[in-house]
Amino acid sequence: MKVEIISPSATLFEGEATSVTVPSKMGPFTLLEHHAAIVAILEAGKVTLTDASGQQHEFTIKGGFTENHDNQLTICVES
Repeated sequence: MKVEIISPSATLFEGEATSVTVPSKMGPFTLLEHHAAIVAILEAGKVTLTDASGQQHEFTIKGGFTENHDNQLTICVES
């Protein structure tokens, strides 16, 4: 799936990923390829993703929101 993680000051990640775990207000959850459409509010914590080559990346965030549809995930964060 195509993933973009953006903050007000920079693009933190842009590329392909096989899984992304986010800290939502309802508890952490993982998005995989072809996940159902979803919009969620994020709380402080870590966004963890595994890129297409299998490398894991971690981003500490203060909050934000995420939107997923048509295998495109956008995560807007305060970092």
